[in-house]
Amino acid sequence: MSDSNTTGYLHGFSQKEEARLRRQARIVEYRIHGTLPFQRTRHLLEVGSGVGAQTEILLRHFPDLHVTSVEASEHNLDAARKYLADQPWLQGRFEATHGDAHALDFPADSFDGAFLCWILEHVRDPARVLSEVRRTLRPGSPVVVNEVQNASFLLSPYSPQMLRYWGAFNDHQFELGGDPFIGAKLGNLLQRVGFRDIETRVCTILLDNRRPAERAEFLEFWSDLLLSGCDELLDAGKVDQETIDGMTKELRDVARDPDAVFYYSFIQARARTS
Repeated sequence: MSDSNTTGYLHGFSQKEEARLRRQARIVEYRIHGTLPFQRTRHLLEVGSGVGAQTEILLRHFPDLHVTSVEASEHNLDAARKYLADQPWLQGRFEATHGDAHALDFPADSFDGAFLCWILEHVRDPARVLSEVRRTLRPGSPVVVNEVQNASFLLSPYSPQMLRYWGAFNDHQFELGGDPFIGAKLGNLLQRVGFRDIETRVCTILLDNRRPAERAEFLEFWSDLLLSGCDELLDAGKVDQETIDGMTKELRDVARDPDAVFYYSFIQARARTS
């Protein structure tokens, strides 16, 4: 995501970031893909497909599916094509295209399903994107939108440097034109552009001593997510090195604490076209 209409992306486009995105997709896979309503969908539109991580999971979960993905970043698009092409069983089942989600280059009634994941937080006009998605869908088609709700994040033990950094992270995304709290607004957005049968589900990740292995996995993954924004925030003057060093120490301390708690909620919205 790197055109004039995509904003608020702080993580960069390195190979390390590509690996992080694919790892993230696998870690939350069952929470996002476990009950998706695409059993009868054959031609799915995926908006903001990034490095192809979600595309691969969609095609694996639904063997009769063909996915047309749209991505604004040429770098991510090249990475997605290579990643998907390296898996022979996916051949002929996807088309990775470059485009602007605010003005999709597809005629009306092109698809019978749509999937968006971690994209609306980064775009200039989320309602316009959803309106374009609706335009390309056939009547009665399902759409699923997954989005962040960053106000929900909590670590225990208390980590004040991490909270300062997280606040700067979210503030900077807002200043760049993104929205780190857009998950809570999905119902309003979908209704505004004419979708029906709208449902929103709060997907809560609460990991404590009852699930120590998954907690350790999430803490490691989340540490990588936080640190991936360091360069951007330092360059923008939003944090200093002392805050980053303090947060890094706190993350290590939380990971070693036998009573650590990880808490985060995101929103999954589902709807249909009229």
